[in-house]
Amino acid sequence: MLIDNALASSGQNYVRSGTEKDSIKQQHFGVNSAEEDLDITKPANAPMKSVIDWASLRKNAAKYEAMKWAGLPPVEKNFYKESSRTASMSQEEVEMWRKENNNIICDDLKEGEKRCIPNPVCKFEDAFELYPDIMDNIRKVGFQNPTPIQSQAWPIILQGIDLIGIAQTGTGKTLAYLIPGFIHLTSQPLSKDQRGGPGMLVLAPTRELALQVEAECLKYAYKGIKSICIYGGGDRKGQIDMVTKGVDIVIATPGRLNDLQMSNFINLRSITYLVLDEADRMLDMGFEPQIMKILIDVRPDRQTVMTSATWPDGVRRLAKSYLKNPMIVYVGTLDLTAVNTVEQRVVVIDEEEKRAFVQDFVESMKPKDKVIIFVGKKITADDLSSEFSLQGIPVQSLHGNREQYDREQALDDFRKGKVRILVATDLASRGLDVHDITHVFNFDFPRNIEEYVHRIGRTGRAGRTGEAVTLITRSNWRVASELIEILERSNQAVPDELIVMAERYKQFQLKKEMERDFQRPQRMPLK
Repeated sequence: MLIDNALASSGQNYVRSGTEKDSIKQQHFGVNSAEEDLDITKPANAPMKSVIDWASLRKNAAKYEAMKWAGLPPVEKNFYKESSRTASMSQEEVEMWRKENNNIICDDLKEGEKRCIPNPVCKFEDAFELYPDIMDNIRKVGFQNPTPIQSQAWPIILQGIDLIGIAQTGTGKTLAYLIPGFIHLTSQPLSKDQRGGPGMLVLAPTRELALQVEAECLKYAYKGIKSICIYGGGDRKGQIDMVTKGVDIVIATPGRLNDLQMSNFINLRSITYLVLDEADRMLDMGFEPQIMKILIDVRPDRQTVMTSATWPDGVRRLAKSYLKNPMIVYVGTLDLTAVNTVEQRVVVIDEEEKRAFVQDFVESMKPKDKVIIFVGKKITADDLSSEFSLQGIPVQSLHGNREQYDREQALDDFRKGKVRILVATDLASRGLDVHDITHVFNFDFPRNIEEYVHRIGRTGRAGRTGEAVTLITRSNWRVASELIEILERSNQAVPDELIVMAERYKQFQLKKEMERDFQRPQRMPLK
């Protein structure tokens, strides 16, 4: 097993028979036979021989990688023809357009000589005039113009360049990578029957987001492309049956896909277009090991698109590892900025007063109001929703302990307005595409300031305005300074109690630092 794992990590295919294993060991690890793994003639307590020559393995890593991917069919990536209208834009016009459209900033992360960033496409026709079926689908949906991230992302992705797209959720990132993916899939030299597996993979952090991406795929159906959504908690046998029958696009959460990959139910070698959607959230949820294992089996000359709402160190590291010479497009700023269409109200309160406050809020809701109440624990979500139900108030709850069917039913009831209150954990803070949410109520403050921004971004979407009410207790004092920065940057009112809380925490930190310095052993001066 040790040998198998070493070979797998080096890019060498697994070798199952004993004689083949011996041959591989002798060639790559300097081991003459399987018995030399453990010398049974030696005492039981004798140290085991090292069976792997790691220096040789590292030295020959490139050779193993080349052997693994030898014989793959070629991949086509460039399908972009710049329209005359886009090409005629002057540099001043481009800069003005980017500034007026949420201050779009672009950069080329390629080392060495930089490439020219393509001009943005201001109309759908500028990107897809050669693809009438796609234009028909866009017209059916009724969109007038591309969103800022789409305008700048499409010319880059359609040229076959890897892309990092940084923008808040709800800004059109899904279509920014989906439509170029459709074109990429249907324009390859090999037909889908010859491909031997799916051609496009979208990795998403949660079931809800994965299902939402699948819904977008179905909405913009193109040339008979088949998609499947794979996620934990779903029908595993049914998912396996669909994958083995043949699909073009796999949309998956990392855990379930890694499960099918390790069981050899899915061929990832055929993937030529990869999307890492909401990469920051996937890292927050601890999916990096599964992502690494999945990408071992995805060909290295693929095209890769990564989307994220923030740009922390973990996401930068992931981008550097799995994207080749990407361009980056970010809408707004790389600093955390709350949505400017949301009015934020922060209330400093005692823990025991929170239930009465949320009760008053629910009783004061207007007939057309719709609210997500965010809580920190699953048990709190159940308790609050039960309390409202006992009072005859229609409510649904959403958290990770609910069965998948119940989660889907809760979202459907909320979308259709059967209930106007959804009590949820941070499972609902990303990718929840419900346009008519009027309020976000933070019953518990989230574990970090990034999640606060994502939560309040559930309202004020698609040109609407919204309101966010946030309860903060004295136990949350460590985030007070960061919250003040968010409020000030968004021109929101800052409560005096919050300023006092931030100052108290700052003094507390200084006091702790002084105590540490005092307790630290003093060095004796050198004589």
